[in-house]
Amino acid sequence: MKANERRKALEEILYALVVQKFIDANISLTPSVTTDMSGKIDLWPDEDGKLQQLHSREAYEMIQNHLSLILGNKVGDLKSIAEISKFRVGQVYAASVMYGYFLKRVDQRFQLEKTMKVLPNETEENSVHQTIEEDTSQGMSHPEVSTWPGGDVSPGGFGYGMKATRLRNYVMSLDGDTLQRFATIRSKEAISIIEKHTEALFGRPEIVVTPEGAVSKDENVKINFGGLKKLVLEAATFGSFLWDVESYVDSRYHFVLN
Repeated sequence: MKANERRKALEEILYALVVQKFIDANISLTPSVTTDMSGKIDLWPDEDGKLQQLHSREAYEMIQNHLSLILGNKVGDLKSIAEISKFRVGQVYAASVMYGYFLKRVDQRFQLEKTMKVLPNETEENSVHQTIEEDTSQGMSHPEVSTWPGGDVSPGGFGYGMKATRLRNYVMSLDGDTLQRFATIRSKEAISIIEKHTEALFGRPEIVVTPEGAVSKDENVKINFGGLKKLVLEAATFGSFLWDVESYVDSRYHFVLN
């Protein structure tokens, strides 16, 4: 009982701190997506500039790569409207939260090594860059990142069609064990927050059991690609904040298991 109460209290503290970081940045979180809001997501305030300032230049470049993977050829046509199930949009949102969490975690190490001037030298970096270009030309994805949760959303964002950046080169140079460690949500509380926050936004699809098996009855929303872009940028920032507050609280309560 005490363990459950402690976990619930920690979740509430973490979530409150994440929300406070959005408030401090003067950024409004997306309200719950309901049927009567279909087609209106694109009318919410455009806060791309504010969101960009919350990330390092290298991290924001990676977020843009992730965004390009999700939007595909619609990245330059943000006014086009698509009808998508709320469950599917929720999957994209949750995967982007996890990507933002991972990205902040690896970017912290990258920025530290850059400050300490212990990053790979120019020759090694060019070698990594060449390997990436060769893999990209063959349509290959990084073998470790391909197992990232989220299915075909590909939140890892290191495969075919990705723009080469210095941070991406750095990530590709990490060994498999290190990369897997960075790609793991460290606490059960953080995992629960991602699940509950996503469900609060998009709801839980109704499951109906038919003779053929279980079928999900999920309602669709009409959303233009500009609205989807906003959701992805917000989610990646949410994940980045979640890493920050989890680390802050753990430094005092030591709830993260190593």
